[in-house]
Amino acid sequence: MDKGAVVDKPDPVAAVETAMITIRRRQTRRTFAVQAGGPDPVQEVLDAIEAAEPDALGVNGVAAALGVDQPRASKLVAAAVTAGLVRREADQQDGRRTTLVLTADGRRQLDWVHTYRRERFAAAMDGWTDDERQTFADLLTRFLTGLDR
Repeated sequence: MDKGAVVDKPDPVAAVETAMITIRRRQTRRTFAVQAGGPDPVQEVLDAIEAAEPDALGVNGVAAALGVDQPRASKLVAAAVTAGLVRREADQQDGRRTTLVLTADGRRQLDWVHTYRRERFAAAMDGWTDDERQTFADLLTRFLTGLDR
């Protein structure tokens, strides 16, 4: 190769796209929840309820959070209730509504999955400096905020 030749850097937007496709494939397989021992679709219900806290979430809120239709969300919530991870409660402000509340077992499941995920993420960043980790966290958060616009 000619020493004076300019080497084009890969397009960073294309690199991000490739990385996001890889992440999406892994999420589609629900790798972290399954490897952590959680029932995968039910774990998504737990994550949605936790993300909404301290606000109450019902089946329609779960549907919106997961990007599924209401009947699918209802089935996922029913599975979480059957597994003893979520319970339904009457909404204190509107008795016609039902809200979803994590049970003690649901909280334990979430804690376990959080620990597992964080261990995996920490292992993936092994050898990174604290500054690199912080920069990555800041940029990833900023990127996700930009996607929501």
